[in-house]
Amino acid sequence: IRKVVEIEEGLRRQGVSPEALRRAKRAGVADVQVATLTGLEEEDVRARRRQWGVLPVYKMVDTCAAEFEAATPYFYSTYDREDEATPSDRPKVVVLGSGPIRIGQGIEFDYSSVHCVWALREAGLEAVIVNNNPETVSTDFNTADRLYFEPLVFEDVLNVVEKERPLGVIAQFGGQTAINLVGPLARAGVTILGTAPEDVDRAEDRERFDALLAELGIPRPAGGTAISLEGALQVAARVGYPVVVRPSYVLGGRAMEIVWNEDELRHYMETAVRVSARRPVLVDKYLAGLEVEVDAVADGDTVVIPGIMEHVERAGVHSGDSIALFPDRSLDEETRATIEDYTIRLARALRVRGLLNIQFVVYEGRVYVLEVNPRASRTVPFLTKATGIPMVKLAVRAILGDSLAALGWRTGLAPRPELVAVKMPVFSWAKLTGVDTDLGPEMKSTGEVMGVGPTFAEATYKALVAAGFRLPDPGRPGAAEPRRALLATVADRDKEEALPLLRRFAALGFSLHATPGTARFLRGRGVEAREVAKIEGGSPNVLDLIYRGEVDLVLNTLDGRGAVRDGFQIRRAAVELSLPCVTSLDTARAIVEVLEARARAAAGAAGDPFLEVRAVQDYAPEVAPA
Repeated sequence: IRKVVEIEEGLRRQGVSPEALRRAKRAGVADVQVATLTGLEEEDVRARRRQWGVLPVYKMVDTCAAEFEAATPYFYSTYDREDEATPSDRPKVVVLGSGPIRIGQGIEFDYSSVHCVWALREAGLEAVIVNNNPETVSTDFNTADRLYFEPLVFEDVLNVVEKERPLGVIAQFGGQTAINLVGPLARAGVTILGTAPEDVDRAEDRERFDALLAELGIPRPAGGTAISLEGALQVAARVGYPVVVRPSYVLGGRAMEIVWNEDELRHYMETAVRVSARRPVLVDKYLAGLEVEVDAVADGDTVVIPGIMEHVERAGVHSGDSIALFPDRSLDEETRATIEDYTIRLARALRVRGLLNIQFVVYEGRVYVLEVNPRASRTVPFLTKATGIPMVKLAVRAILGDSLAALGWRTGLAPRPELVAVKMPVFSWAKLTGVDTDLGPEMKSTGEVMGVGPTFAEATYKALVAAGFRLPDPGRPGAAEPRRALLATVADRDKEEALPLLRRFAALGFSLHATPGTARFLRGRGVEAREVAKIEGGSPNVLDLIYRGEVDLVLNTLDGRGAVRDGFQIRRAAVELSLPCVTSLDTARAIVEVLEARARAAAGAAGDPFLEVRAVQDYAPEVAPA
């Protein structure tokens, strides 16, 4: 570390020279850091490196541990002398992976990258992948023709492109990390295959995207961009509270929040973000409607829409943390037709070649566009398996210039399947100590599982179990003796909505325990509930109840920042005991529906006909182009 610091201090004092630059690059100092230290632009540093011959070479990874000579096309860069990477003369394409798997960007993008590589090889092209996560399938030495284990940043990717001289680069399968490189690579003269960089920017840039929606007559929630606290307050006053606030160009909804009043907005702007002209904050009206999501494949004209996914949790919970079901079950035909129309028109207006993801909210009977991602989304593997439509393979054919119509596909929604598929998020609360388990606009899940069945209840039950959710056994409807206990602590604004849900839990045989405010509310409406003290109310209190094992399910909804302290301790206690803890009434509604279905099945014929065990291949429909 001291060596790197000395190199940086030398660059800051003496500027760039051939020897100083060579020493810096051998120590791993990036071009952009050299530029920052010396007052140059990154392009100037790169130009001087080329002029002075300070260029990387590539070494082969010894996958045979020196037992015998390895010939695996698996390379990493270093500033040395001997170069072990000799590119072939075959036509090739460079595929950008997704980099490290982390919250906000997971293994789903590696799935898309791998299927892209397979499709390229099937088309007779050499596939070269750039990725730097050893725990992925894309970095298996036998997945691609050549693998470069390099950081997914502009400098290193451009070095690989200059080494391999491909027909072009595909960036749409590596998630937001890869798509963020489209602009810099295009400006450096690299050919981007698929959706053009200009059209990617029209989808990613807030002002340009707003202008496109206005041109197409497609509504989106009112909002604006702010570069100061005063600007954010003005936008919020214009559109009305609550508002969703977030920094621009972020991954996984990072630092994104719903704020309910001016005090909360001031707190957010002062503590959560650094706002400037280069780092604006987006302020949008929050619409608590039904969120739906669409993935589509397009070739500039034909737009294939495998299906519409419906989120169980309403808008405001990040799409990666929501339970999603396919096909949708709450939309009427008119709303489906509107979503289909908006998807087709947006795909054509953006001249999409490849994959497109759009998130909508249906609020008071109207469909609004929340965002458009001109790339693969984390739902591509889920929707591919649920429909049997090979989305990535079709996208690659479109990227390479094939016509989807000529391949037998037509524009519009594919037929709805008979099965029900449920995408369930997986969380790592036990490992991420100190992290609050409440769900909101900022993504917190670390993966997902899929449940498939003939009904929503069965598919959801399978998904809950697969995600590690320890679902309590229900009682029989109308049972005299309670068999399970539910602890309810519900925010004031949620109490009326929670009432019928808690009645349904009670009808299943759950005894209800509640904090004072919730207990008084329930008793006042004829629902029996045992009152339990809050944490500051002395012992026994809600934590004592949880730690004594007297609770099987926790329902805890938040009321702004005021309820964070008590709620956080309740939620963390539930995590420690592997106790199901639900922070959304929508999730609770799905759970009670599952429990009711299981109770009905248990009360029926001998045995439990609720679950049907079948191989996933038996569910997959025979999908033919239509």
